[in-house]
Amino acid sequence: MAHRIVTLPGDGIGPEIMAPTLELLGRLGDFEFEEHMFGGASIDAHGVALTDETLAACRSADAVLLAAVGGPKWDTTDPNKPRPEQGLLGLRKGLGLYANLRPVKPIPALYDASPLRRERIEGTDLLVVRELTGGIYFGEKTRTATSASDVCSYTTEEIERIARVAFAATKTKVSSVDKANVLETSRLWREVVSNLRTREFPHIELEHVLVDNAAMQLVSAPSEFETILTENMFGDILSDEAAMITGSIGMLPSASLSGDGPGMFEPVHGSAPDIAGTGVANPLAMFLSAAMLLQHGLGLASEAAAVESAVQSALAAGLRTPDLGGDAGTEQATRAVMGNLA
Repeated sequence: MAHRIVTLPGDGIGPEIMAPTLELLGRLGDFEFEEHMFGGASIDAHGVALTDETLAACRSADAVLLAAVGGPKWDTTDPNKPRPEQGLLGLRKGLGLYANLRPVKPIPALYDASPLRRERIEGTDLLVVRELTGGIYFGEKTRTATSASDVCSYTTEEIERIARVAFAATKTKVSSVDKANVLETSRLWREVVSNLRTREFPHIELEHVLVDNAAMQLVSAPSEFETILTENMFGDILSDEAAMITGSIGMLPSASLSGDGPGMFEPVHGSAPDIAGTGVANPLAMFLSAAMLLQHGLGLASEAAAVESAVQSALAAGLRTPDLGGDAGTEQATRAVMGNLA
């Protein structure tokens, strides 16, 4: 039986990187793709970034593959107007996607593409585990003409379930990132994570790192991290910072997982409206997101490894897109990866 995947091309370069990714997946197995509008495209067509129909389709799928959303066309500070990002938050909440996994492992062929020195990033192989459905992004919001507030709230249950993901994913060490010297939510976070480790994961080393210190260590000694566990907003910022270790945010995939429903898989980069339609978008993070879909969403580990190997081989052979300092366009990059797909 074919695996059913809902595809959300979204905005900007989204459709341009989705098409070759579906071609890639088609080479690896039997998949049924069902496309839906999402983000700005859905706002233009339906007035909302995420329709009930799209959410229902995602809930009934085996996995969800998202390309990119957003763009200046829909930027607004008016709280009464829809924004593409509301679709992302709605999808995460609607699917219960509380665990966001972002692996950061620079490919040797791209060591020199990173703004950090080679000797600083060599050996880096870390995973950012970000809580995705709580915290300040989902807290109560107020707005008047002269003031605004966003509530950051976490429960013990929310912290425990994301911490379990991090402890289960690591081999030896978890670095839990918070701001416990200032924030009450971080003090609860630190207490709950420590207690969970003592009860269920005593063999795993746990360190607590303040978020500002973590941000410095990510660029000074990234190889010292193995698994970074953190809350929603801190994870959003740190994972984008960590992307530069790989040489380009255009190289970073991600997986958003729930306890038992379909996962959502997407590249970390945005919709890049400035290059949309020019044929130069880097599809590699999208390909690697498809690899995470194969592994974490469908349990197809060998197929996932084949995609990762094909991307690495293409880069080792000299493939470079503009964001990596080269001039290969989307089609050339696609053909290079396809040519290395075993």
